[in-house]
Amino acid sequence: MVGIIIASHGEFANGIMQSGAMIFGEQENVKAVTLMPSEGPEDIKAKMKEAIATFDNQEEILFLVDLWGGTPFNQANSLLEEDNGKWAIVSGMNLPMLIEAYASRFSMNTAHEIAANIIGTAKDGVKVKPEELEPAETKAQPTVEPSNAGAPGKFKYVLARIDSRLLHGQVATSWTKTTNPTRIIVVSDVVAKDELRKKLIQQAAPPGVKAHVVPIKKMIELAKDDQHFGGQRALLLFENPQDVLRAVEGGVPLETINVGSMAHSPGKVQPNKVLAFSQEDIDTFAKLNEAGLKFDVRKVPNDSRGNMKEILRRAQEELNKQK
Repeated sequence: MVGIIIASHGEFANGIMQSGAMIFGEQENVKAVTLMPSEGPEDIKAKMKEAIATFDNQEEILFLVDLWGGTPFNQANSLLEEDNGKWAIVSGMNLPMLIEAYASRFSMNTAHEIAANIIGTAKDGVKVKPEELEPAETKAQPTVEPSNAGAPGKFKYVLARIDSRLLHGQVATSWTKTTNPTRIIVVSDVVAKDELRKKLIQQAAPPGVKAHVVPIKKMIELAKDDQHFGGQRALLLFENPQDVLRAVEGGVPLETINVGSMAHSPGKVQPNKVLAFSQEDIDTFAKLNEAGLKFDVRKVPNDSRGNMKEILRRAQEELNKQK
């Protein structure tokens, strides 16, 4: 795996590394290196060498730095001159760039490949609203439909996820990168009636992916006659397990449900950091289990899978204590 050095003036590198972990999960072979006000060029160069020495593969190193020509860049460049010709530096570091670099390591094995691949994403991440403030040559172009839109075939369900936040950073970046959907479909009667939330979800879709919000009944109809979206790779998002159960009972052919986030509210217990359950939730998961669904408990793809049976057992014990 390509090692990544995140380097900056001050604490920026640590902060963006933390942000990347929140969205894409903790990463191996990644180190943040900072140049603090009391330090000089040799200090950050020494830190870079120490970081590289911890990597599994020291042949392939990608430096992501904050500023072209700054001290972190200059010291990375001096190391680049000493290496075997396989290392690379990309400056102007931003969060879209970092997330794309993480995702690229799934399919790319060299620093040069990843460096070339992340430039477009980094540039696309710089936007302004209202859009009329953008220079004419950089204004967003109309969304181009995916190349297989309308092609013969049926839905391929690449992911079905329960997430009380629906379409947000972790979904739009890490899960989209690993499942490669052409359509993101939020399945919710509540959200389908909320024009503002629908608009925000559609705007949050990553480039090249169309986002839709449909009521549960409509999703059931699409599952039975999905030629309207023939050949599409669908990522389904549900706010809660009750909506999943209605969809499955109606005929949506799901085999696995990713359980990512369930927000806490009065009357619920929280057996881990991201999942909160009411008695109704526990009962609903029991029915989903009886229907043959498997549970993939992960916030982001790189997380280890949680044991849903054990999580539900702890939740039930906590609810029993409240009675």
